[in-house]
Amino acid sequence: MARVTVGARLHFGFQNLSLARERLYGGLGVALESPTVSVEARSADEVRCDDPRADRYARRATDLLGIAGADVRVRDALPGHVGLGSGTQLALAVLAAVARAHDRPANVRENAPALDRGGRSGVGVSTFEGGGFVVDAGHPTERFTTARPARGEWLVPPVVARHDVPDDWRFVVVLPDAESGRSGDDEDASMRSVVERADPAIADEVSATLLRRALPAVAGDDPETFGSAVAEIGRLNGAWYADEQGGVYRPPVGELVTAMEASPSVFGAGQSSWGPAVYGVTTRGRADAAVEAAEAALDAAGVGGDVRVARPRNRGASVNCKTRD
Repeated sequence: MARVTVGARLHFGFQNLSLARERLYGGLGVALESPTVSVEARSADEVRCDDPRADRYARRATDLLGIAGADVRVRDALPGHVGLGSGTQLALAVLAAVARAHDRPANVRENAPALDRGGRSGVGVSTFEGGGFVVDAGHPTERFTTARPARGEWLVPPVVARHDVPDDWRFVVVLPDAESGRSGDDEDASMRSVVERADPAIADEVSATLLRRALPAVAGDDPETFGSAVAEIGRLNGAWYADEQGGVYRPPVGELVTAMEASPSVFGAGQSSWGPAVYGVTTRGRADAAVEAAEAALDAAGVGGDVRVARPRNRGASVNCKTRD
């Protein structure tokens, strides 16, 4: 039996969404130790899985690997469509578990497009592979089409920068009781609309913030500067998305971000991907106060939800194998 476990990821935004620049997208984000997705797989003569999403990925995985089947079980799952990368982490965990159960190489990066993953951002694939804070190269803008490319007709963007996140850093993750973020065809349509009218000047501001503040901060163990930098990148991305999500942040994220950033224990806050997940950057010593600030923000907004603290994950998914009992 093979077991694959990996944590969630936060997505801080893209470097460019304008067709006026040479490269499009270019995601940046960070791997978390928790919450996690954990998948078990055993070799079998057919696909057996009682989780509908995992079953779909298991069937594609067996086709990609050229094997008859697998018995797949999801032991732990991430909440779906909230901005934590549940789809990519589940798809890749299933692929890796099925491959390990059959003693085959998973070739995660190469096979991700056939699982419908890594089409725009490579952050989820990259954090699955090696954890840390990652920045990907995006795609040549000339490849942009209004119609979604057929499954597998893309390459996962290469990593252009990766850094271990200092062990003392923490991320407060807030999951407000709100509608799920966009995914699938709705997400594709929204992204096309955003790209076709995106202001290229915003990309220049994002690049400057990433190169002059965020990257030096994570390399130099400066959580205050890092938090304010990724929060600024999130706000700049929100200017691109404003027409699609009802503002710089989707409701009720804006209220939560403002309230959390008023706390000296939160160095920067923002929306992960399409939300509604909200993150706050803090440290181990300030984590309790940061949680209190996040809980107070939920109360002030009149919204229920869950608040948790996550450590950074500086390694990829764990893949273990054991004999049958």
